[in-house]
Amino acid sequence: MRRIWRELGTALLLGGVLPSVMVNASALLVRENPKELPITVTTAPQSETSMNVRLRLKDGTAEEMGLEEYLTGVLLGEVPADFEPEALKAQAVAARTYTAKAVLTGGKHGDGSLCTDSACCQAYLPETAYLAAGGTEEGLEKIRAAVMGTAGLVLSYEGNLIEATYFSCSGGRTEDAQAVWGTDYPYLRAVASPGEEGAAHYQDVIAIDTAAFQSTLGRSLEGRPESWFGARMLTPGGGVDTLEIGGESYSGVQLRQMFGLPST
Repeated sequence: MRRIWRELGTALLLGGVLPSVMVNASALLVRENPKELPITVTTAPQSETSMNVRLRLKDGTAEEMGLEEYLTGVLLGEVPADFEPEALKAQAVAARTYTAKAVLTGGKHGDGSLCTDSACCQAYLPETAYLAAGGTEEGLEKIRAAVMGTAGLVLSYEGNLIEATYFSCSGGRTEDAQAVWGTDYPYLRAVASPGEEGAAHYQDVIAIDTAAFQSTLGRSLEGRPESWFGARMLTPGGGVDTLEIGGESYSGVQLRQMFGLPST
């Protein structure tokens, strides 16, 4: 079966990263010149860190718990416990900020609750499930220490909690928020993110046969597959802004959603 490959001239099929309009949490805590970054690490008011979190579980029920207890489960679900302590602390600060912002503003579900789907909100793994899956008491204590060692710390911009979305790998460069969400955030800009070359999914190639490609697109395309792709415009982060296919223009975000790609 003939296949459409990335080499057909489109970065559309370049995967390898999670949605990359993100904050590199580690960079927020360790910088040679903090003045270059408009985000600050601050101690939040008690009203923003003593809250309870309403967690939507996969079985349709909901559970309420304290913020720090919830964050321990988030870190267990989001990052390996064998990460360096400072990396775990950076993750805790980003996750705390994301959570507080969601609870105070309604979040993606509109009522301030969060779910356990990492593609929607944040991953969550209970301590008992972590240990049952082979996790160690030592690893659990490292996660708890990262959460407690950053208690109350959040990320803010001009006195307000930031949109602290985060990634596991950006493929070497983050993306402008404007290019993905259509909303401009001064602190979510396309910047280089070096040191990821050894990360899982740093670069993936996804192949799809011509029939499935046309079916997903909802169109019949004429000629050889190489001729289907026309002009391509890139975003500041190097992703696909728009791509012409069969004479029609599609946005990179639109195509990523249609084909279930990890990035644009």
